[in-house]
Amino acid sequence: MSKLTVKDIEVGGKRVFVRVDFNVPLTPEGAVLDDTKIRAALPTIKYLLEKGGRVILASHLGRPQGHIVEELRMDPVAARLSQLLGQEVQKVDAVVGEAVEKAVGNLSPGEVLLLENVRFEPGERKNDPGFAQALARLGDVAVSDAFGTAHRAHASNSGVSRFLPVVAGFLMEKEILYLTKSRQDPPSPLVAILGGKKVADKIGVIRYFIKHADSLLLGGAMANTFLKARGLTVGSSFYEEDKVAVAGEILQAASGPGLAEIFLPIDLAVTEELRAQGSFKIVGAAEIPAGWSAVDIGPKTVEMFQKVIRGARLVLWNGPLGAYEYPPFNLGTENVARAVAASGAESVVGGGDLVAALDGLGLSSQMTHVSTGGGAILEFWEGKELPGLAAINNQKS
Repeated sequence: MSKLTVKDIEVGGKRVFVRVDFNVPLTPEGAVLDDTKIRAALPTIKYLLEKGGRVILASHLGRPQGHIVEELRMDPVAARLSQLLGQEVQKVDAVVGEAVEKAVGNLSPGEVLLLENVRFEPGERKNDPGFAQALARLGDVAVSDAFGTAHRAHASNSGVSRFLPVVAGFLMEKEILYLTKSRQDPPSPLVAILGGKKVADKIGVIRYFIKHADSLLLGGAMANTFLKARGLTVGSSFYEEDKVAVAGEILQAASGPGLAEIFLPIDLAVTEELRAQGSFKIVGAAEIPAGWSAVDIGPKTVEMFQKVIRGARLVLWNGPLGAYEYPPFNLGTENVARAVAASGAESVVGGGDLVAALDGLGLSSQMTHVSTGGGAILEFWEGKELPGLAAINNQKS
């Protein structure tokens, strides 16, 4: 997947429309709580400014559903970005229109403007051609640097490509590099780890890994559905009743030669009440008591997963392995992450919940690549075409 990048174009004096992913959590007071995504975009923004580009940034924040939501305005993001860049980030209270075009026209080379939340506009999620064209009028060239929305055919990351040439920013380039490597002739043994809550979100990628990975480790609440498919009782644990049959089919399909070996939890941490520092006990996967819920993988499962990981050359991981928000039910995720870091294997991890868990444990830096995409990384591994990537011009263009 050879795409044009910001280094392939001249930006001096030009208006550069940049789709970034500044969908960051905010405090109740309206300040940026975690600026990881903002920091991830800094290399691209700084490069464009240093080259004399007039930079126009566009991002969504939250889910305003095409309406103005005062609590989801981009002002806190502009304030934090100004601090990180060490220069003023101008911000407009609209996404398109005369006032925005005037603000863009007043930009000097080396200055940056942040548009209002693009999802305030109903045309964004509808990928409305008229709205996409209005966005495109703001720039001479577009830069795609929001992998987190690459699986969405929205106006700001896909529709603008009808009216402007689109190149990849440094963050997008890095995502493409590592994720392409993870699918095209990956080193073996390849170990895939999937956690999180719902099987429904990962059916396609599970079926892909069954055929292309050597081992598939399943944890998190989604593992409960597979345990149920094996005929085990799961107490009061969350599971998807309508996906039990599908889980059973997957387990049956994976029993053939040349397919990935699936590893399910053999023991679990269970509790009667999910809360931080709550009481719990470790039980076998077949011994969850009535009224108790599985909230993390147990030590024997961790040991089993660690043994598999030690032999890996590449580890791909999406989704935490327990209720990480409620320590000590983050221990399964932590101990497996430490095993990945110590294995010597390349590691590509993604998904907002997993990244948040690893950040909270201080382990993100020990992974080879931490993807900024959740749904996007799953669809990429599954082999689907991502609209946000398809919109970027190829090298031969």
